Amino acid sequence: MENTSGQGVSATVPGEIDKWNWGAFLLNWIWGIGNNTYIAFLMFVPLVNFVMPFVLGAKGSSWAWRNKRWDSVEEFKAVQRKWARWGVVVLALAGAFFVSLFFIIAGSLKSSDVYKLAVAKLEKSHEIAQLVGLPMSTGMPTGSFEVSGPRGRASFSFSISGPIGKGVVFLEATRDLGLWQIKRMVFEQDGTGRRIVLIDDPTDSPTGNAPNSAPLRPTI
Repeated sequence: MENTSGQGVSATVPGEIDKWNWGAFLLNWIWGIGNNTYIAFLMFVPLVNFVMPFVLGAKGSSWAWRNKRWDSVEEFKAVQRKWARWGVVVLALAGAFFVSLFFIIAGSLKSSDVYKLAVAKLEKSHEIAQLVGLPMSTGMPTGSFEVSGPRGRASFSFSISGPIGKGVVFLEATRDLGLWQIKRMVFEQDGTGRRIVLIDDPTDSPTGNAPNSAPLRPTI
C-alpha cells in the first residue's frame, strides 16, 4: 500500500493503525504537539475538554497519520506505542502524587491540636466507651482545615473503633486568638445509625465553652 501519510484529509489511513490510541487519550494536547494534531488544543476549552480525550483516543491515530509524514506503518506503530507507555507513566506518577498529597494533608490534620482535642473528648466519654469499647483507636481524618494567623476553621470527620463497636465522628471547630474550640461534635454508630451529640454550639454557654470542653492551647 502506498504511503500517504502527511497528505492531510486526502491521505488513506491503513486499517491496521486506525485503532484506539492510548497515547492520544492519556497525553492529549502534549501528544497533539508531537503528532502535528493541533485540534488537541481543544483540551483547553471548558466543557469540550471533558469529551476531547475520548475523541483523541478514537480519532488520534488517523489524524496523526494524515497530519505528519511517517516513513512506514511500522514506524508509526512504534512511535505510538512509546506515546502510550509514556502516558501510562505520567498517569501513574499523577496518581502517586495525589495519593501522597492526600496522606500529607490527612497526616497534618491528624497531628493538629483540634484533632487531639477531639480525641481527648472521645476518650473522656463513658457513653462512647460503652458503645465501642476500650481501648479505642481513631482513623485518618478527612475534610477541610484552614488557618490564617490567629484564626482558623476546621470541618472534618474520622472513624473510631474499639473491641465491641465502631463509628464515625463529625465535628466543626474554630480557632480564635490562637486557641481551638470545638463548636459541634457528633458520634454516629455503625450499623444502627445511632447519633450521640458530644458538643453542640458552645457559644450558648456563658463562658463560650461547651460543658466538659475547653479551648486547647497550641503546643510549642
